[in-house]
Amino acid sequence: MNKLHLAQFNIGRMMGPLDGPVMRGFVERLDEINALADGTPGFVWRLQSDSGNATDIRPFDDPNLLLNMSVWRDLASLSAYVYRSEHVAIMRRRREWFEPMERAYLVLWWVPNGHRPSIDEAVARLETLRRKGPTSEAFTFRQAFAAPDAVAEKPPLRFGDACPAA
Repeated sequence: MNKLHLAQFNIGRMMGPLDGPVMRGFVERLDEINALADGTPGFVWRLQSDSGNATDIRPFDDPNLLLNMSVWRDLASLSAYVYRSEHVAIMRRRREWFEPMERAYLVLWWVPNGHRPSIDEAVARLETLRRKGPTSEAFTFRQAFAAPDAVAEKPPLRFGDACPAA
C-alpha cells in the first residue's frame, strides 16, 4: 500500500461576482459536484469552509480568484472523477464562468497519508510548476509522476527468459 496520496490544487478567475448572473450555472451545480467528488472511490479530502465548499476562502489579492484543493488515493482515482464523471460537464462549460489563464492553474503533488495541505503549500507548488515546469515535486495530468513509494511492477516473462525457481 502506498504511503502517499495525491494532492491537487487549482485556481480560476471568475468572469463576474459569485452571486451574479454570469456565475449562476456554476454555483447551481457546486453542491452536486462536490457531493460527487466526496462519493467517488479514492477521494480522501477536500478544502472547504463552514459553507461546505471553498468559494468563500479568498487568500489572494484578486477577489475574483477561486481555489479548489483536494487529496486523492492516487492519480487514477482523481482522473476518473475529473474526466469520466459528471464533473466533465462542468469542465466543458468553464469558459462561461472563468477567464482563460495564461499560466499554469492546476498542480498535482504527492503528500503523506493523513496530510492536509495548506493553501500556502499549494500556492508554493503551483509556483514551482510555473517556474520549473513539471517535476516530481509539482506536475500536471499531462505529465504526471508516479508516487516515489509506488512499487514498480515486474515486467512479464518473455519467451526465452529463465523460469523463476519454483
